[in-house]
Amino acid sequence: RDDGTYETIRAYRAQHSHHRLPVKGGIRYSETGGADEVKALAALMTFKCALVDVPFGGAKGGVQIDPREWSEAELERITRRYTAELMRKDFIGPGIDVPAPDYGTGPREMMWIADTYVALASSELNGMACVTGKPVGQGGIRGRNEATGMGVMFGLREACSYAEDMKELGLSPGLEGKRFVVQGLGNVGSHAARYLEEEGAVLVGVAEFEGSIHSPGGMRLEALLAHREETGSVLGFPDAENLPDRTSALELDCDILLPAALEKQIDDGNASRVRARIVAEGANGPTTDAGDRILRAAGVRVIPDVYLNAGGVTVSYFEWLKNLQHVRFGRMERLFDQRARGGLLQLLQESTGRDLSDGERSRLARGADEADLVRSGLEETMTIAYREIREKRLQLGAAADLRTAAMVVAIDKVASDYEQRGLFP
Repeated sequence: RDDGTYETIRAYRAQHSHHRLPVKGGIRYSETGGADEVKALAALMTFKCALVDVPFGGAKGGVQIDPREWSEAELERITRRYTAELMRKDFIGPGIDVPAPDYGTGPREMMWIADTYVALASSELNGMACVTGKPVGQGGIRGRNEATGMGVMFGLREACSYAEDMKELGLSPGLEGKRFVVQGLGNVGSHAARYLEEEGAVLVGVAEFEGSIHSPGGMRLEALLAHREETGSVLGFPDAENLPDRTSALELDCDILLPAALEKQIDDGNASRVRARIVAEGANGPTTDAGDRILRAAGVRVIPDVYLNAGGVTVSYFEWLKNLQHVRFGRMERLFDQRARGGLLQLLQESTGRDLSDGERSRLARGADEADLVRSGLEETMTIAYREIREKRLQLGAAADLRTAAMVVAIDKVASDYEQRGLFP
């Protein structure tokens, strides 16, 4: 440590399935994370990747620390040592096991991992592909930081687009005007809330570590984030009322409840008091098995985590491909597309006699950059995956829910891979 003393830290890495390589999964820094949690999350990653057709097996890592109790220099030493131990055991590499950020980690930690790996494996041409979620300037990809929250929005938008499904819940199609409550204003929750606002949804409640607030008429996310930055808390926000405790917001009357914090937030103790029509699982495992049964019995539509928070691993896949290809997305074709579109606009302008302003020409002719391509790829991935889940649910019958349908789809895909490789008798 910084004071010269030593501490031994327990850490884990679990690989669940090698039906596809490399395996993929985040690294979380949490005091509560043990072997069972890491193994369970690694299994979830297997099915999540299969569900959205990302060609990875499942893995997960955990370091048993509270990062708030360590200095930046100490966190760097911990991260680099963890990386070295993974390398010693052949648990990291572009074609072996590719970690990513999770609870308590971010681009800074991923860059420390990449730097350590490249330093110790100096002959590895694709060394930067050993980990994803890196800063954009150090091999990351534009859109990765907000990917999970954006994927939540795309998933919800697709789920709410079916009029017959919404009619079952007493709701109208689309996200416009839907009242939502978010638990956790971290990376997932804040970005998901922002994108939902852009789609016309209304934020009416927030649950955070320091407490919960409620605003029946709606509140603006940016104003709330500014208040929290200034005061260190969501409590006391002028446009909202404080609630008794930090779980109270889970029981607010709303159309969509978005738990985007830690696991086991909706259980048999509070599930019967949930008044949302849709529970959108932005976090990993926010609903216990008992809580899920209660929600289903009450007619609440649960959009499962195995699908809804797959945006992060989807864009991680794009980053991994970028690192292997050694070229930025859009670099080869953006200018060509822009010139081709400019030519078409010129022909249209000449044939119609209408002059376009410089701003109109620039907007209409602009070629797609990396962020555009990432967003487009993520939207396509989340849309197609939900349609597969919904179709499977309809095939399974009225008693089936989206979680069951999602797991059936994912397990079928994993089994198909094993079968094609001749691993089944």
